[in-house]
Amino acid sequence: MKSVVVLTSLLAVAQARAVSAAPATATGPTAFALACVLAQHSPLLSASDKRVIAHLFSGASNVMPPANKKFSVTADSVICRVSGVDITARFCKLSFKSGERTLKGRDANEINATLVAAGVAPEGAAGSTIESVSRLVCTLDFNEISQKAGGGAKCSFEMGQ
Repeated sequence: MKSVVVLTSLLAVAQARAVSAAPATATGPTAFALACVLAQHSPLLSASDKRVIAHLFSGASNVMPPANKKFSVTADSVICRVSGVDITARFCKLSFKSGERTLKGRDANEINATLVAAGVAPEGAAGSTIESVSRLVCTLDFNEISQKAGGGAKCSFEMGQ
């Protein structure tokens, strides 16, 4: 009887872990927001690319890069934690191929809230809420964005670590 209980428990845990590492996608406005908030912290984008993306995100749709320009915003992992006990404590750890960045306060909240809007399921841990993704790849196609038909931004990622 004990082995049946143990086996059932192990299967439940394995299934929960499989669900938490599920592949997911975001498109349209949510993907655009996710790509834009992460782009500003990416060491993989040039300063001029970051400026173009920031201007677009602020609503300046007249700022367009050269024709056929596509940007890729990638991160190996993004882990955000918000404390439910110390309500002032919030941080995100961004991991890129070329290093890591830790954000606190407003910058961390912006990324965390955008992850939640993109459908990333929170996990709980000792008075904290944690949102995490890995293998994040967002593509911004400025030709499609300039058509103002809701397209041009796509993100794929795996939820959980």
